[in-house]
Amino acid sequence: MESATLHRADIASFKPANFSRLAHIYRWLEWFSFGPLLGRCRNAFLGEMKHRHAALIIGDGDGRFTAHLLDQNPHIEVEAVDSSEAMLLELIRHSAAHADRLKTYNVDAREFDPARPGYDLIVTHFFLDCLASDEATHLAIRLRRSVDQGALWIVSEFAVPETKYGQFVARPLVATLYWAFGWLTGLRVRQLPDHATALAHAGFTLVQRREWLFGLLVSELWQADRCR
Repeated sequence: MESATLHRADIASFKPANFSRLAHIYRWLEWFSFGPLLGRCRNAFLGEMKHRHAALIIGDGDGRFTAHLLDQNPHIEVEAVDSSEAMLLELIRHSAAHADRLKTYNVDAREFDPARPGYDLIVTHFFLDCLASDEATHLAIRLRRSVDQGALWIVSEFAVPETKYGQFVARPLVATLYWAFGWLTGLRVRQLPDHATALAHAGFTLVQRREWLFGLLVSELWQADRCR
């Protein structure tokens, strides 16, 4: 099943984008571009996470979602992964009240080896769009081995709907965002990965999906298949 994906040595040769210079202004960049909508995407399925106990959160930016999750669920322990030390420091600052339930890893997620088995929640908010499709598949397959049966994977992402709006508005806007983040951070990816195929291939099933801005922004709840 892994033969179609990149080997880890190949993946490691591509340096991750450097978001550190945006750490202190990330929140304001969001507000000036999309107002509260990215936050709504991140928090869309908070209610479904209230009974989870072990979360792996990858690429949460400045950590506002992580702080919300720790506030809302007093029983959950979180491991947060980010290649940007500055972003992780912001995440730690936002979650300071719950420091005893938070561990952080300053590492490229493509190279992260989960420290524990048995996650019942994975969260990737606006992170998979930093990966190529092969990289997303490789990551999903690897993480599937570290989750419990029935574990949830929450994904928030940009999308290009198959409509005229998608063709004439969403697609050019996504291309502009990739150009801007490529210039600011060195991000090399220039198109959205097929994360749905990646998660399905790894053994996850889409359970719920919510959309904003006519499908430009999506939040999805996936669940690990119980038969694996």
